[in-house]
Amino acid sequence: MRMPYRPVWAFLLSAIVLSCLPHAYANEPDAESTLSSIRVIQLELEGPIGPASSDYVARSLEYADGIKASLVVIRMDTPGGLDTAMRDIIKKIIASPVPVVTYVAPGGARAASAGVYILYASHIAAMAPATNLGAATPVQIAMPSGLDEDKPQADGKAKEDHPGQASVMERKMTNDAVAYVRGLAALRGRNADWAEKAVRESASLPAEEALKLKAIDLMAADVNDLLKQIDGRPVNVLGRPIKLNLAGAQIEQRRPDWRNQLLAGIANPNVAYILMLIGIYGLIIEFYHPGIVAPGTVGAICLLLALYAFQALSVNYAGLALIVLGIGLMIAEAFAPSFGILGIGGISSFVLGSVILMNTDMTGAGLDWGVIAAFAITSVVLCIIVTRLLLKVRRNPVVTGREQLIGSQGIAMEDFAIQGRVWIRSEAWTARTEHPVKNGQSVKVQGIEGLTLTVTPLQNETGE
Repeated sequence: MRMPYRPVWAFLLSAIVLSCLPHAYANEPDAESTLSSIRVIQLELEGPIGPASSDYVARSLEYADGIKASLVVIRMDTPGGLDTAMRDIIKKIIASPVPVVTYVAPGGARAASAGVYILYASHIAAMAPATNLGAATPVQIAMPSGLDEDKPQADGKAKEDHPGQASVMERKMTNDAVAYVRGLAALRGRNADWAEKAVRESASLPAEEALKLKAIDLMAADVNDLLKQIDGRPVNVLGRPIKLNLAGAQIEQRRPDWRNQLLAGIANPNVAYILMLIGIYGLIIEFYHPGIVAPGTVGAICLLLALYAFQALSVNYAGLALIVLGIGLMIAEAFAPSFGILGIGGISSFVLGSVILMNTDMTGAGLDWGVIAAFAITSVVLCIIVTRLLLKVRRNPVVTGREQLIGSQGIAMEDFAIQGRVWIRSEAWTARTEHPVKNGQSVKVQGIEGLTLTVTPLQNETGE
């Protein structure tokens, strides 16, 4: 008898994966593996700020505290991001027992929107040459009805010049953001007036002017230059003055691991959109063909992942409802043809919902038109294919059930003038006729009443 090897191999594979997870999680050598006692942890915060960024910074700061690092450097280049993720990062920075330096680099990088708040919250704020800072005006995710929030006024002035025309929600968001950034500026001793201007007027500054206005603490060409300039600098950490001692410090680069990359990938608008549609189509297939299992399983997983991403992206649920309505109308067109009315309405609803599903002004990252067009065309093609298959099936004769007997031919098993027995489709049936039938004569079924067939004899076709 052969041994079942599959459980053994599964166990070994699980053990290998679990043994590798701590290394993948830490992504860095153990604290005792380095000879230098002065360690600087360098993070790379690039792209839009989201849940993956917040998780990455939070776990990295915990790691730095665990190994008693002397400093954490966040090398940042971001167009902005979600308010919730930004505030989570700032809370971790303020509560960190390890000093945090946010460094806008390399040349050409920017700290816009949420990046301004993170820079102001850090113990030390630095920028590389040819970088810029600013444009911290909060963007409302769900567009209210009525006034177009982003449309300039007819006289060419921005809506900030007409505070009476701005929505109440917009003013609340702006005032909240101003109070927040001024509080951070007071905490770190930076220019609060310019920070307020960056929020109210979306003001921006290059690195040189930011240094002159004391929006940042220093400029540095690279990380090594940064460490040299701040060596011996006093900073206030959790209310305690600390003097940085960075001579001979070893820099450890801690990059996002597989978990952060997975979260960032799921939170990508295009990926979330694709996951949502795969989930919806998978569940539809499972509902119409129960027992297949695979479409329903894959669809449920994809839909849950998409819902997580939508929570992170704060989507417009009106757009989501239009997409679901569009898919429903296209399915209705397939099962109840309406000469294209339902199909055209479904396609229009699908495309409009996809366009307004996510706010591209928030981070500059939105749905790609190619992805929307690809799924719209795919949905149309599927709708046409299903419609043609259904019409083809309707034209086919019935091949199962009692109805398939109508029109069938058989052989009379005896002579009878009113009622007798006939042999049809390898079965003996009781038959009734209005014309005499001879034994062995071919008959044709005209109807069914209960378990009795109504037959007519076929002329000139008698048995021997």
